[in-house]
Amino acid sequence: MPKEKYDPPDPRRCYTIMPAEEVASGKKSYWAELEISGRVRSLSSSLWTLTHLTALHINDNNLSRIPPDIAKLPHLVYLNLSSNKLRSLPAELGNMVSLRELLLNNNLLRVLPYELGRLFQLQTLGLKGNPLSPDILNLYQEPDGTRKLLNYMLDNLAVHPEQLPQRPWITLKERDQMSPTAVFTVMCYNVLCDKYATRQLYGYCPSWALNWEYRKKGIMEEITSCDADIISLQEVETEQYYTMFLETLKERGYDGYFCPKSRAKLVSEQERKHVDGCAVFFKTDKFTLVQKHTVEFNQVALANSEGSEVMLNRVMTKDNIGVAVLLEVNKDVFSDGMKPPQERQLILVANAHMHWDPEYSDVKLVQTMMFLSELKSIAERASGSLGTGSPSSDPSSIPIVLCADLNSLPDSGVVEYLSNGGVAETHKDFKELRYNDCLTNFSCNGKNGNSDGSVTHNFQLKSAYDSNMMPYTNYTYDFKGVIDYIFFSKTHMSVLGLMGPLDTQWLVDNNITGCPHPHIPSDHFSLLAQLELHHPPPPHPLNPLNGLHLPVHR
Repeated sequence: MPKEKYDPPDPRRCYTIMPAEEVASGKKSYWAELEISGRVRSLSSSLWTLTHLTALHINDNNLSRIPPDIAKLPHLVYLNLSSNKLRSLPAELGNMVSLRELLLNNNLLRVLPYELGRLFQLQTLGLKGNPLSPDILNLYQEPDGTRKLLNYMLDNLAVHPEQLPQRPWITLKERDQMSPTAVFTVMCYNVLCDKYATRQLYGYCPSWALNWEYRKKGIMEEITSCDADIISLQEVETEQYYTMFLETLKERGYDGYFCPKSRAKLVSEQERKHVDGCAVFFKTDKFTLVQKHTVEFNQVALANSEGSEVMLNRVMTKDNIGVAVLLEVNKDVFSDGMKPPQERQLILVANAHMHWDPEYSDVKLVQTMMFLSELKSIAERASGSLGTGSPSSDPSSIPIVLCADLNSLPDSGVVEYLSNGGVAETHKDFKELRYNDCLTNFSCNGKNGNSDGSVTHNFQLKSAYDSNMMPYTNYTYDFKGVIDYIFFSKTHMSVLGLMGPLDTQWLVDNNITGCPHPHIPSDHFSLLAQLELHHPPPPHPLNPLNGLHLPVHR
């Protein structure tokens, strides 16, 4: 059942007529309910222009049919059609997903359109006094009969259309023919793990299409059809990583690294199988694994709390994690016919899933800062110990690809921080909470540097997708927006092409309330970008690479 409480209209409706002087003074009236009575036999088409209506009372009339145009009233929460002469209902009633109460008592209905099953927010369905078939009546009369009947109808509703339109590939630029470059594709995809795929959260999706055995086929089809060189997945359940994802992708030439959320350490072995986490896969003919790392945000928060209560009470209590793999790019990945670079080319691929709750914008921002701070340390240690031909502990020589479900919109502090290289300590997303003392630990100048009132990072990052490229990466009934991202080091890489969005008009035309859907196995759409890695020239001591400003020692 829907979570929010529904208050039906007061049955003792009272009407007020605006005094003439108020009309003369230009006062506007607002009414969201309409009652039509008087043994009416047909409805005027002008009724369907009143799209602001939230309640419509057309009971106790002589209506024998309701036109499909009733679906043009999308905000109706209450619809009373009782005590008419209705023999059938239009299938379009199923598109009125805002409905909480639908009264059809005392009509001549023998059958109901299965499209009514799509009314996932409906709390009251009145069917008494209709010559309905025994199978419908028996289900309806059971405890919680309305919900059971709607679920039955949704689960048995034929799925239209037959298939999904293809998402377009958008070419942005051609590969550089003048210098050796490595071209590879990166996928970022939140697969929606089984334990979150419930009818309580996704009531508009048939239960069979929420079932993991059904969804996993669509998810693997999405992953394998993209055939990305690097795959970053969020919400991967531990057991599914080993039994499905890793097993299937190893057969296709991948290796992978996975870590579950921190709570996995605290639960039983049986429960641990269902703890979700982040996974990174890479094609072994293009990349060789050098190092793998897990970043547990609650541990980083504890180590850097500096006595901050909000750090301990808000950030440390969330068990989100990030993973990173340091890869060596195999030399034959660089342009055909050109001499590959002599020195090793490393790339740091990171994947994270930030806290989900919109009320915790501060936590998401701090988690992102902690992750980049840890990635900086990983890059520093790697460049110092692996002889990349750069000055010791200079992370700028190692390009980064960051994939994440940031649970943050493009106008958030998180995306501002990643895109601009820093964010003010007074940013509204911190909610005026006292983080100041510990934020300097994550700034690129470190604790003793000049913070300048902002928290900064060393990586010059750019989002592969421009803000207007994808209208949404998460598509549910309650929320549609961009929260998934692929960032990369813009000093080392450029984007050659992207997979574009699913046709928005198709979603509208087919009344897709939200995802998952029988054709769309997750509530997220995958991102796929083709990146070109330029082998950088030897660094000039005065030119900071990748935005890392090294302190000048005089």
